[in-house]
Amino acid sequence: MQPPTPGSSPALEAQLTAFLRRYEQANNSHRIGRVLPMIAEDAVYWFTDGSYRGEREIAVAVQRTFDAIQDESYEISDLEWLVLTPEHAVCRYRFRWTGLVDGQPRSGQGRGTNVVVKRHGEWKMQHEHLST
Repeated sequence: MQPPTPGSSPALEAQLTAFLRRYEQANNSHRIGRVLPMIAEDAVYWFTDGSYRGEREIAVAVQRTFDAIQDESYEISDLEWLVLTPEHAVCRYRFRWTGLVDGQPRSGQGRGTNVVVKRHGEWKMQHEHLST
């Protein structure tokens, strides 16, 4: 991991890392109802297949992935926090996934960047950019 942003605290980094791990676990549940509460209503997500704005579009895109990849396992690694403040954070990481697509084993990997914001006392994903 990279050194924390000047002025940030190890406690804040730990809190945000825990949030990202919960997000990873929510995605691994393959239940959109667990993922959506972690996403800001006005979020924007950029995936390899397109851009999605707002909860509704993001929910459709994520659910489409859940439906296409059966028994998916999604893993985040090499997490680096680039910005850490009490209200905003930015991280980058690598991701890997494995699962079944049309009954055949498949896998992939790529890079991710997320912007996380504090809303009403809770951390939420404001932006996610995944590329393969």
